[in-house]
Amino acid sequence: MPRSAPHPQQPPPSAPHHQGSPPSAPHHQGPPLSAPHPQGPPPSAPRPQGPPPSAPHPQNSQPQRPHPQSPHPSAPGVPPPAAPPATDATGHVRLPPGGPVGMPSVPPAQTAPDPTTTTLAVLLIGPAGAGKTSVAKYWADRRRVPTAHISLDDVREWVRSGFADPQSGWNDHSEAQYRLARRTCGFAARNFLANGISCILDDAVFPDRPVVGLGGWKRHVGPGLLPVVLLPGLDIVLERNAERSGNRRLTDEEVARIHGRMAGWYGSGLPIIDNSQLDVPATARVLDEVLSRAIASPPNW
Repeated sequence: MPRSAPHPQQPPPSAPHHQGSPPSAPHHQGPPLSAPHPQGPPPSAPRPQGPPPSAPHPQNSQPQRPHPQSPHPSAPGVPPPAAPPATDATGHVRLPPGGPVGMPSVPPAQTAPDPTTTTLAVLLIGPAGAGKTSVAKYWADRRRVPTAHISLDDVREWVRSGFADPQSGWNDHSEAQYRLARRTCGFAARNFLANGISCILDDAVFPDRPVVGLGGWKRHVGPGLLPVVLLPGLDIVLERNAERSGNRRLTDEEVARIHGRMAGWYGSGLPIIDNSQLDVPATARVLDEVLSRAIASPPNW
């Protein structure tokens, strides 16, 4: 027998690796296959048909995906792509926050400012029956820029059960509801203006009541609020009050008392419109003229 024949104790060549078997070959009890035979090299073993020993186990053969926040393995040091911005699934529009209303800017032109195209915050003051609500609605309806009308009486009447009616007497309860309504109106006005919508508010502000006076409106809306007083004659407010109903109608004595207190606005520096002989459209035109002057030279209040 030739000396180059395989040793009788030499293990046979390993069979092809099965697909489900572990990647590494089992440990042999004898000498390794690569050790040379004492009398000469043994015949080379056939190449396994399965995966090479360095291949991962079939159960772990899928490459691990990189973490979405980690750099791509093929581009070390490259920052991950920015995540898409969060969107509101409800479709709500994110509004800019409302802040105190600043003074309206004076246009650079030499002509008088046009109040019909300027974003404004107007406070229309006057006694019951002065026509504040009617003029405010008419003025807001016919502007060439978006304009809202905010009536303090309407907001006060949002309270249904437990409404503190001032006709029953002014007390801590009615004053608390009034101040709450004024803060609500101021919040609404700031948010309207922050979104480019003018607003006109109306309220019976007394010049001799600092608690419910201009100071509160200035604090809640801002120094850019333009106050204008509507003050017709006593006979006019009595006539208009007689046409009202519900808690909006006051006694003649109460109307006369309120009208007398409103006379304190004369000499205050605020613009005053006597609309005794003016209808609503004419009063709205005069209001535009007054606001044009107020934009050019804001009142000191």
